[in-house]
Amino acid sequence: MNVLELTGILLLLASFFSIINLRLLKLPQTIGLMVLAIGLSVAILIMGLIFPKFLESVIEMNNSFDFSVLLIDIMLPFLLFAGAISVNVHQLLKDKLTILLLASFGVVFSTFAVGLGVFWLVEQPFFGLDALGLTLVDCLLFGSLIAPTDPIAVLSIVKKMKLSPTTETRIAGESLFNDGIGVVVFLTLLKVKMSGIENVTIGNVSSLFANEVFGGIFIGCLLGYLGLKLVKYVENEHVELEVLITLSLVLLVSIISSKFHFSGPLGVVMMGLFLNRNIDTDSGEVGVQKAMGDYVYKFWHLLDETLNAILFILIGLAIIPIFQNFNSTYLIISVLTILIVVISRSIGVFVPIKFLSFFKTFEKGTAFIISWGGLRGGLSIALALNLPDELGQGKDLLLFLSYSVVLFSILVQGLTLEKLSKKI
Repeated sequence: MNVLELTGILLLLASFFSIINLRLLKLPQTIGLMVLAIGLSVAILIMGLIFPKFLESVIEMNNSFDFSVLLIDIMLPFLLFAGAISVNVHQLLKDKLTILLLASFGVVFSTFAVGLGVFWLVEQPFFGLDALGLTLVDCLLFGSLIAPTDPIAVLSIVKKMKLSPTTETRIAGESLFNDGIGVVVFLTLLKVKMSGIENVTIGNVSSLFANEVFGGIFIGCLLGYLGLKLVKYVENEHVELEVLITLSLVLLVSIISSKFHFSGPLGVVMMGLFLNRNIDTDSGEVGVQKAMGDYVYKFWHLLDETLNAILFILIGLAIIPIFQNFNSTYLIISVLTILIVVISRSIGVFVPIKFLSFFKTFEKGTAFIISWGGLRGGLSIALALNLPDELGQGKDLLLFLSYSVVLFSILVQGLTLEKLSKKI
């Protein structure tokens, strides 16, 4: 199946599922699409029992594209940029310490807490998983890929909750930045895994981490500044040029980041925040005119919704191999892992907010909403698929755990978040 045929099928499914969700299920778009995608996967498996060749053709189509490359290198930059230009930049700058502390401490703490917890579980003899040979570094890799939340899923639900602008900005900003930090932590640990723990020094790890983080921030700010000058120069009435500029800059950040091993997600977010700023008018007043016209924001909102729909259908299709290799022991481990992930996320959010509450004011229930609203999505699955094949059956277990956490966060946390926040 060529790219055109595959794209046509995905767009058709996205349109069809969106109509069903809008008219029948009436769930939040992200959750509704995930439910329908899982239903599609189950239906395909049932059809496969009757027509084995049909299942083989679907699996072949599923394997015809690299999901991790498709998401991380192609879809994620556009989705993160669309999220960044929808954030209230002025509110974010006022609360930057809170957002950065939540994103950095939360991801690092969850990485080690979840990694250590899963390592302890697989080492227990009564589960019989010690034969998989998973090391502490392997489990930390899982912790790093499941730590970042999915800004696409989070933002789509938060926008409908009618929260205060401050709380909404904190949630949106934290979810945008912890994606970039999570990818950096994952790539750093992956380098440790591939090089061998005995060949890695603190200096090497620190250098790699700093290059990813500061390189991504630098290239994002640089191209964001240049882009801001360009859109100001062409003025808002030339909306088609502004769209072309933003599209080309997102791709340029991704290309440069991959060449120099910078963090592409951080770069795209920083550039989006730069372009989302208000500019000075001739009168000298600040915050009167947006750098980009409304047409640009509408275009990126449309692109965001389209890619978001395709993303969750792809997640549903990618679950088919997991259903095929179902293991009751894996199910027990996944329930315990979900518990560890939820507790780790809660601690990673409550501790910084408790510390910052001595200096800042937080609305009642902010910590709970941010922690329970930490939905996982396509990024976690894409990173899980990037785990080394040398892990063997250990990779199958970590993939199963990744899918389990993603499904729980979207279907359980996503469905209950709005109701629980209203009660609080």
